[in-house]
Amino acid sequence: MILSDRGPFSQILKAPIGGRPEKPRKTGFTMVIDKGLGFYELRDVLEVASSYIDVVKFGFGTSPMYPEHILRRKLCLLEDMAVSVMPGGTLAEIAYTQDVFEAYVRLCRKLGFNAVEISDGTIELAADERRRLIAHAKAEMPLVISEVGKKLQGDVDIVAYARGVLADLDAGADYVVVEGRESGEGVGVFDASGTVQDDLVDTFLVELPTWAQEKVIWEAPKKAQQVAFIQRIGPTVNLGNIPPSDVIALECLRQGFRADTFTLTLPEHPHHSPEGK
Repeated sequence: MILSDRGPFSQILKAPIGGRPEKPRKTGFTMVIDKGLGFYELRDVLEVASSYIDVVKFGFGTSPMYPEHILRRKLCLLEDMAVSVMPGGTLAEIAYTQDVFEAYVRLCRKLGFNAVEISDGTIELAADERRRLIAHAKAEMPLVISEVGKKLQGDVDIVAYARGVLADLDAGADYVVVEGRESGEGVGVFDASGTVQDDLVDTFLVELPTWAQEKVIWEAPKKAQQVAFIQRIGPTVNLGNIPPSDVIALECLRQGFRADTFTLTLPEHPHHSPEGK
């Protein structure tokens, strides 16, 4: 079944780009960043958009900030709505530097998280250590998402990013995020203004086989970035760090219910009848 086929306009309208398969999806992931939503705020978002959300990430180190009963309540709600949920990768980095990574993963599972993120956006991880952390997390959690890239931008070795994706997938990661931060500016494939640098994306994709490209999640918090990736890769591109308020707007982009992507479906020279209608 196609998601748009269930909507109130489905009897007369079709998604211009085509509908989307229902969850669980293997491509077209939407990962939402939650930076501190209350239970009822989260419930409101899920009430209208849970069909379009695959993963919620409790950003950076926000998870310890909640009273435990609120955290557990949010996690139960996400489970009921069939949305995977994980703490941010920064929290795992902190656990690693404090030498409690294994206990951290166990506690995540006990609290009700069903996914974890493994990254070294701030710290440095040797390749063998990174592989060990991913393998350990995968033994405990249904979903493991790793991340390539640094939070502080320097010269981007995009080929190394691609090789990192392959190494993480081989270690057991289910998906690999390309760092874009919540700002989407001056990091990863984004320049200082947040524009997608097409040459970096093209080089990155050339280094990856198609099956691995489908396991990449691009952090893209800005609308222009989302449009660029949909135009370059297609509506089933995996996108992350989506603000909760933008989920429906992103889904409109994916399905062509927004001018930015609706135009992709129009012929270059629209036909006009002899009457000019």
